[in-house]
Amino acid sequence: MRLVEIHPSDLVYADEATRRTGVPGQVIRQWARRGRIQKFSGDGRPNGLGHGQRTMYALPEIAALAPSYRPTPQRAPHAA
Repeated sequence: MRLVEIHPSDLVYADEATRRTGVPGQVIRQWARRGRIQKFSGDGRPNGLGHGQRTMYALPEIAALAPSYRPTPQRAPHAA
């Protein structure tokens, strides 16, 4: 997605993108780190948990990749 195609209302924080798409925030940040989606500087508003949110993501990009996301099953804990 090109920068000119993104509308300011499409920019969301990771927790809101998680609520809308079901993709965990950690996966969204990993996609941004790997260059699959773009990240933008946020305004640093508090999220209610005592932390400031500094990075915004384009929701249409995340929504386009969300169908291909499959959660990785975690290993079962071994008996001690």
